[in-house]
Amino acid sequence: MSPSPLHPVPLLSVGSQDTPAPLPPLLPALQNPSPSRCGPSTWGLSCLLALQHFLVLASLLCASHLLLFHSLPPGGLSYSPAQLLASSFFSCGVSTVLQTCMGSRLPLVQAPSLEFLIPALVLTNQKLPLATKTPGNGEYEVKTVSLSLRLCSLTSCRGLELWNTPLREVSGAVVVSGLLQGTIGLLGVPGRVFPYCGPLVLAPSLVVAGLSAHKEVAQFCSAHWGLALLLILLMVVCSQHLGSCQVPVCSWRPASTSSTPIYMPVFRLLSVLTPVACVWIISALLGLSVISLQLSDPTEAPWFWLPHPGEWDWPLFTPRALAAGISMALATSTSSLGCYALCGQLLHLSPPPPHACSRGLSLEGLGSVLAGLLGSPLGTASSFPNVGTVSLFQTGSRRVAHLVGLFCMGLGLSPRLAQLFTNIPLPVLGGVLGVTQAGVLSAGFSSFHLADIDSGRNVFIVGFSIFMALLLPRWLREAPVLLNTGWNPLDMFLRSLLAEPIFLAGLLGFLLENTISGTRIERGLGQRLPTSFTAQETQKSREKAAQEYGLPLPIQNLCSCIPQPLHCLCPMPEDSEDEEGGPSKTGEMADLLANSEESCPTASREGFRSQ
Repeated sequence: MSPSPLHPVPLLSVGSQDTPAPLPPLLPALQNPSPSRCGPSTWGLSCLLALQHFLVLASLLCASHLLLFHSLPPGGLSYSPAQLLASSFFSCGVSTVLQTCMGSRLPLVQAPSLEFLIPALVLTNQKLPLATKTPGNGEYEVKTVSLSLRLCSLTSCRGLELWNTPLREVSGAVVVSGLLQGTIGLLGVPGRVFPYCGPLVLAPSLVVAGLSAHKEVAQFCSAHWGLALLLILLMVVCSQHLGSCQVPVCSWRPASTSSTPIYMPVFRLLSVLTPVACVWIISALLGLSVISLQLSDPTEAPWFWLPHPGEWDWPLFTPRALAAGISMALATSTSSLGCYALCGQLLHLSPPPPHACSRGLSLEGLGSVLAGLLGSPLGTASSFPNVGTVSLFQTGSRRVAHLVGLFCMGLGLSPRLAQLFTNIPLPVLGGVLGVTQAGVLSAGFSSFHLADIDSGRNVFIVGFSIFMALLLPRWLREAPVLLNTGWNPLDMFLRSLLAEPIFLAGLLGFLLENTISGTRIERGLGQRLPTSFTAQETQKSREKAAQEYGLPLPIQNLCSCIPQPLHCLCPMPEDSEDEEGGPSKTGEMADLLANSEESCPTASREGFRSQ
């Protein structure tokens, strides 16, 4: 094991080619005079990275389902919870593949986000079935449902239907959210709004996104603080303390060729898989049963099934579901735009162009419609925890995102296999989400340097946006009578929307940033391209952005056939000339991809490069 130089390691961009990119070697002084520069199988390493992203996605899915089930009245489902989890895996896989192929083209994994969960919790908590008025005190209590409800037959047991109706209503809200979000994308609204979202809009949103889940993370970690702390410690040590250590690995090459070992930052690249496996094994050896009993239902799930709409029942569309769906669409659109900007920033790409943002939201809406029709109570959106995982690995790849999507689709076809992930210990769920959310929080703080943070105007905007976004949801929880308009759907809409911290931070930051006067340099809008860039370097970065965000050639050829109102989804020839954006320092965008004509190209930077 050999330490690397003490200079920062830049994150590396998603590549457009299919040629496997090599792992850069160490400096000449730290390695053999003529080392092999061809890394091991890129597909094998991509599969390991995809498996870790999948573990983060599975943690997020299990945590979201568990929190939703906990809010429902006593009872159960008329089908196995593993089937509900499998349908969510399937919809997330389809949405991920669509997003990376035809959406924003960023390596973003699609998963249920907190913006779906909050309105769903408000929707299920507002109506409690089987509530009876207790004589004498005038208070409402919920009847305790006997455990025999879980054992009675499905045909004669009414108690098992308790969860079906609320979940159908939540699924209806998810479908409404997807339709509205898809419409917003098709109209090109994200492309028109995104250019006005500077660093002072992005940074508060990311900070609040990182802080918003701390309560739920603590709730899962409290199941066993020892295991949770061990997992967090191992993830920090692997990704940070040992992240720059290079381990010699034998390349997988034919015996006829020389097998000179190459070096890889193994600890950093496996900073999720290794800690999760260690803690999971330790909990099994110690016999610690810290799993979710609500997800680990003893009902046997089928080995194979084909998810299709109306499997259990069709979504239920009510005025309350319509109100919750509108709030979901507005909040997830805000969250996804921040996710696009954060992923591009981590990969040192220019800000996403308007057509990429519009396509991204359109296909996210399509994924949510599919999820709702399949009976899933949660839609799909760009996953902040998975973007935080990119900052841990310090590499991003479209190929990895494709593999995650295909793996989720395959797992969605087998509820019995999906049921295995319900055995993930609760401290593992909390630890994984805690570390990845911390990566999002740190990225939010790093965005402040783009603007003049010493300006009184900027200090007020940042502080006011963050504090009020965290204050208002707590205020409404403490005083719910403030939103008692007398019309239930309107109350549902306001309570759902004002309980979304990321939406509040983005909205307040956007309004203050674009209504308070300030210079472009003060607002951080004049530092996208350094003045030291030559015209050739500037043109190269624009071509690079057009390549990364552009549609694949077969699909791009169809742009001339689509109607004029939908041209906002296609890159226009003038986009490459009008785009502003670029790396934060000179040369940062240069040579991020391997030359497709060279089998073993040279490299000058540490870090793993992937397609």
